[in-house]
Amino acid sequence: LLAKLGNGAVAGVTGVSIIFPLDMVKTRLQNQKPINGKLPYRGGIDCFQQIVRKEGVRGLYRGLVPNLAGVTPEKAIKLAVNDIMRGVLADRAGTSIDRLPVMYGALAGATAGLCQVIATNPMEIVKIQMQVAATTQPVSVSGASSAAATAAVGGEVTAMGIVRQLGIRGLYKGTAATLLRDVPFSLLFFPLQALFAQKVHYQLHANNDKPSTLSVLAGSTVAGIIAAGSVTPADVIKTRLQSSSQPTPAYNGVVDCATRIMKNEGPAAFFKGTVPRCLTMAPLFGIALMMYDMQQKILG
Repeated sequence: LLAKLGNGAVAGVTGVSIIFPLDMVKTRLQNQKPINGKLPYRGGIDCFQQIVRKEGVRGLYRGLVPNLAGVTPEKAIKLAVNDIMRGVLADRAGTSIDRLPVMYGALAGATAGLCQVIATNPMEIVKIQMQVAATTQPVSVSGASSAAATAAVGGEVTAMGIVRQLGIRGLYKGTAATLLRDVPFSLLFFPLQALFAQKVHYQLHANNDKPSTLSVLAGSTVAGIIAAGSVTPADVIKTRLQSSSQPTPAYNGVVDCATRIMKNEGPAAFFKGTVPRCLTMAPLFGIALMMYDMQQKILG
């Protein structure tokens, strides 16, 4: 178990470090609101260019450190729980892990998604508030000024300041939306990843052996695009709920947030940031699963 957790942690850190600028763009697009009737960003490329122009290259990595601190247990839990559950369910079904029925694969993935939220929610809320800090005057989850989250030097929002301001309860704000995103994502991603990896391997090697590392990377990337795109509406709701920039009155849960987005912005708003999200999650999970697979093969 410890080896699986360690492998998952290394895989997660590697993936997040590579794709973090895309995640920054995704969050800014999902959280943007009209100013004088006009949205600040025209799309992903414009958002990327504005961040670099106004905040420098470092702006693309705002919130990376707390994200890495959080993704270590998050990816460790997610990948290890999925791996363990697939083994348990394979034994119950009397088959090998590589030939696990799709429904069992979905159950293993959903269990992993459920367990990971323990680590995901605090990491996500700190990351999001740091990513949008440069676009708004920070506001606490209760609507009060977030001076406690601002460092004394330069008035910069810091991760520890946000943690102190929110407290344990505040760090789990939007948990329902996180579950609404992460459980369906894992339910879709892991069985699709196993299916696509096996198909890619067969095309490359014409046998049904355990998928090669390259096959795992390709299968994970395709599965990541499908799963990420499918749960984007839940991700938009989660981002709005966890952002320091709240409307007046503040959102009061998933249903209220979804209702107001639909009423004020229309159904298209639920798919803001879909492209950068897919471009973020696909390589993230592709790289993470590839690294996890490599470590499993090397370490046994």
